[in-house]
Amino acid sequence: MLSQGQMVDVSSKGAAFTCYADKCPTNGQSITARFSVPRHHSTDPFDMENFVKSGHICRIEDEGPHVKRIAVQFAEPLPFNPAEPEKLELTVDEEVDDAMEALEAMCI
Repeated sequence: MLSQGQMVDVSSKGAAFTCYADKCPTNGQSITARFSVPRHHSTDPFDMENFVKSGHICRIEDEGPHVKRIAVQFAEPLPFNPAEPEKLELTVDEEVDDAMEALEAMCI
């Protein structure tokens, strides 16, 4: 059965989408999802990377009387984690240390 949905969340290990209640997959069902996400590190918001990922339905929630939210776990993760930047300039500890040094310098 071919079904279309609206992606509402994505991570390296899975995704969530909404679909019409009468046309959605069932819990535990294997599916193949085709979707696009903005290309990692691109400054062009229309520069998309396309994926075709197999996985299984791991959760179904009612969003309303005619819409369900479906969570799918990918069989193989995406090659990147959409939610994490590759490098952080400073760790939280370094930021706190820098702030404390600045505060001490102002108090002297």
